Amino acid sequence: MAPAPYYDDNPISEDDRDTPYPYQDFYGGGRKKPRRSGGHGGWWILLVLVVLVIGAVGFFSRFSVDVRQTAEGVTLSIQNTASDGGDSAASAVSETQETPAAAVLRPSAESTDSGTELTVAAAPADIPATYASSGQGLSFQEIYAKAIPSVVSITTTLYNGVATGTGIIMSEDGYIITNEHVIDGAVAIEVLTSADATYSASLVGSDATSDLAVLKIEAADLAAAEFGDSDAMEVGDAVLAIGDPLGAELRGTMTDGIISAINRDLVVNGRSMTLLQTNAALNNGNSGGPLLNVYGQVIGINTMKMSSYYTASATIEGLGFAIPVATAKPIIDELIAQGYVTGRPAIGISAKDLPDAVRAYYRIPAGVYIGSVNPASDAYAQGIREGDTITAIEGVAISSTDELNVIKNQFEAGDTVRLTIYRGGELYNVEVVLSDASGM
Repeated sequence: MAPAPYYDDNPISEDDRDTPYPYQDFYGGGRKKPRRSGGHGGWWILLVLVVLVIGAVGFFSRFSVDVRQTAEGVTLSIQNTASDGGDSAASAVSETQETPAAAVLRPSAESTDSGTELTVAAAPADIPATYASSGQGLSFQEIYAKAIPSVVSITTTLYNGVATGTGIIMSEDGYIITNEHVIDGAVAIEVLTSADATYSASLVGSDATSDLAVLKIEAADLAAAEFGDSDAMEVGDAVLAIGDPLGAELRGTMTDGIISAINRDLVVNGRSMTLLQTNAALNNGNSGGPLLNVYGQVIGINTMKMSSYYTASATIEGLGFAIPVATAKPIIDELIAQGYVTGRPAIGISAKDLPDAVRAYYRIPAGVYIGSVNPASDAYAQGIREGDTITAIEGVAISSTDELNVIKNQFEAGDTVRLTIYRGGELYNVEVVLSDASGM
């Protein structure tokens, strides 16, 4: 596809192009015109109109409406478009807010390389017949009693507030599985067990692509969950979900349903995920909790739901999604072993989605504005710099970081991709070798 059209009759000046945030000047009032002499009445009317126009453009250009995944699921959100995007997500912090002394949690080397792995058990053969399509299984009461000691509440302290979610105790010595988006941007993580014991958790490792994270608390003799074979699940099998809908006040809530679909492919925040679909009710705070089979085994990690805000044309109910254990196991084992997942592709940039008003004002075509370039990346070696705009990847035109990441994530670290770069009124192509995201 051809890159989006642009105007070259008013090119960007050298000063404008080198400015990391070109829209700061725009918000600051734009270009001034000489005052004209005339009647005071007309002058005041003109001033009022200018203030209203600048105010409206400033407001709408700083915010955009988007459907994205958060700790609450997949919902409609109004976002400040001045926040960073690109190869990895970060929590937005106001430029006027004083930076806290606490730092975002990073994987703790002390917790890695322990030899701990996620163990998957076979379905028991001697369970009496109850409510299950296969004719076997525990009662719902027995499933809850078996699973609830392994479910924990997670409270994440962020720069600009708190987020809540659910976790699953994986091992007796304190390894806990949850979603990456539950702990993304955390400066502190607190874990509350079903026995009302509170622990401070360290981050062992996280992976945004799979939306998985592993935490560690200093505890012993915990009730570890039993994990089952998600590949054995079929559409129509009964499942149950346990978690903290709306936060810890309603922790330990169990809902029931069936497997609605298997191998459901979705693209969320620029990443492709293959998930189990269920109609078991998932609400705000369920993220990271277990999806259980009729034997009380964890066969999925609840990750998101579709809400009625996903589309303005229909009301949506009963669309929840979980990461299959078969998909999660190798990622979790790698996170425990080394704190990260190798082979994730990265261009080596931080990217921004500029508001339409800003792009129009500076004659920048549709694409992804580059806020910074990692000097260790091949992108930097090939001459890509801060202030450039990526308009296409592999010949496919893009207009957002999500679209860029969807195509980029089809490749692996070490692969070469062709980027179309806009700079100073001109377009040119450059071949870039993708880096390993773990080293960026």
